Amino acid sequence: MKLAGKTALITGGGSGMGRATALLFAREGASVAVTDINEASAAQTVQRIKAEGGHAFAFRADVSRGEDAEAMVAATVKNFGPPDVLFNNAGIEGEGGFLAQLSEEGFDRVIAINLRGVWLGMKHALPHMIRNGGGSIINTASIAGLVAIRGSAAYCAAKAGVIALTRVGAAEYGRYNIRVNCICPGAIDTPMVERLHASGGMNQQQTARLSVLGRVGVAQEIARTALFLASDDSSFATGAPFIIDGGWTVT
Repeated sequence: MKLAGKTALITGGGSGMGRATALLFAREGASVAVTDINEASAAQTVQRIKAEGGHAFAFRADVSRGEDAEAMVAATVKNFGPPDVLFNNAGIEGEGGFLAQLSEEGFDRVIAINLRGVWLGMKHALPHMIRNGGGSIINTASIAGLVAIRGSAAYCAAKAGVIALTRVGAAEYGRYNIRVNCICPGAIDTPMVERLHASGGMNQQQTARLSVLGRVGVAQEIARTALFLASDDSSFATGAPFIIDGGWTVT
């Protein structure tokens, strides 16, 4: 088991990539704190982990709120000990529309959850990791932080910021044996992508064609990347964006 005896805190663990990663981490021996703004969804993830014999608890948190971020870390420490792994995965697609069409409220909400939420998770977990002798932080960015996607200005800005936070975190905390990396998914079959399809912005076939492999990814493929970054398999990797996009960005 690659995470035996480790404690992992996962935000947005109630569905999609967060749930897939929580399940995989538990199978690999980690005790998992599953947080989500939807507590019922987080609890469902925990039920699945416990049904397989793993250890987990659910916690409701709005990652954009400092008090919630502090509380989810404190709950993790209380239940399982200091986090060895933090997966800042919670995020939203937010309001669509070209730059001048976006509302201030819509822009601010995407930045608050997708960028501020990552910073808050790091802010409150890092002191515990330092005292614990190290750890691995994994942030969910996106290829939207690397390339322009029309109609997604706030999302692109937030995800570019996540990549920058990742690099700064790696530079500042490497001395404490803390590695900080991010994953940049392309189109992954998750509830978020399903909502985009339902909104009429792009259908499933069009999304699949964005990949040179001719398909969308699945949440388990992101989970396996997160496992690599959480484990000693990636012991010399830090400050890097790991692009898992089926070749979207090479065309």
